[in-house]
Amino acid sequence: MTSSVIAPRSGRLTAADCRIEDFVASIGVDTDITEYPHAARVEQNVLIYDAAALESEIGDAEQRAVIADELAHALLNGPGIVVFAGAFDDRHALDASTAVFGEIIAEQKAAGTAAGDHFAKPGANDRIWNALQKLAVREPEIFTRYYGNDILALISEAWLGPWYQVTSSINVVNPGGESQNPHRDYHLGFMSTDTAEQFRAHIHRLSPALTLQGAVAHVDMPVESGPTMYLPYSQRYEPGYIAFNLPDFRAHFAEHHIQLPLAKGDAVFFNPALFHAAGHNISTDIKRMANLLQVSSAFGRAMDAVDRSAMLTALYPHLVALGENGAATELANVIASSAEGYAFPSNLDLDQPLTGLTGETQAELVARAVRTGLDATQFAAELRAHADRHTP
Repeated sequence: MTSSVIAPRSGRLTAADCRIEDFVASIGVDTDITEYPHAARVEQNVLIYDAAALESEIGDAEQRAVIADELAHALLNGPGIVVFAGAFDDRHALDASTAVFGEIIAEQKAAGTAAGDHFAKPGANDRIWNALQKLAVREPEIFTRYYGNDILALISEAWLGPWYQVTSSINVVNPGGESQNPHRDYHLGFMSTDTAEQFRAHIHRLSPALTLQGAVAHVDMPVESGPTMYLPYSQRYEPGYIAFNLPDFRAHFAEHHIQLPLAKGDAVFFNPALFHAAGHNISTDIKRMANLLQVSSAFGRAMDAVDRSAMLTALYPHLVALGENGAATELANVIASSAEGYAFPSNLDLDQPLTGLTGETQAELVARAVRTGLDATQFAAELRAHADRHTP
């Protein structure tokens, strides 16, 4: 007996699956504000919410849940992006935090620190990696006011549920700063096309549910300052993690993206699968500062806490023996079972994306060590250095 239910696709996605006609059809939607009764208005197909109006409602648990349902629908099935007008103000130490971030950037420059970037040329922007921790340690009172913001909690709960974790980096695009290439974001968006193709379709559907992307405007951002460019509804296109690198899709983004000017204190949040890119700052005097928020699901972790460095130190002579005996498959399998195969989380002050999207993973380090014949002492030293680059 065969089932009449159509199962979601489970195989691999490749560039051959990416048809610009399908993409255009999937994003050809006009946002109907009647589906979003708590939104104040729609601008360029994007939902705009009045933060003050929401704050008066979300103190009630039942109403908060209703609004969170609406926001989740907007990010998943709707335009994929919402803006909260006036989300941050003096109550949240907006100007005070801006001043602190400016001090940190000045100190980095004085120390000769160059900040790498995932989707722009190194040094083109001013970056503060792990701004969350740096603000908390340096100015805990300001941090407490800033991250006590209930709009941030509302949208994070709506998309990720409880127990989420916030990370933050400050990005300042200076006058003349060039635009980014269109992309999707973490996780699959931080991989080459060849790597992303190794993950089957159900993981492409899962990846956006693991993170939420956001940005808080710390200065007024008129269009000439190059605020982020977006393509509403593009998060709904399943092979989009493959497609965003393809010429036809980049050309469509260039012609049809929207750009929303933001006022100081506005906050924008979007599905990480939304096609987006920072804009070109053509102004002569606006240093476009945004706090880029990446909020992560609580679920992206294993149950056991594992000291993989201790494991690898013990295993290394046996890994070398596998390599010497030509047992390449077994070697790769043991490395996959014992080493950390992902480049993140990392200390991006020390492990910056200067030559690619990520630094060397622990698994890549182990494979390189075996391949190049490092002895146990040299391997242990490299393993310690790698761990240091991943320690806050």
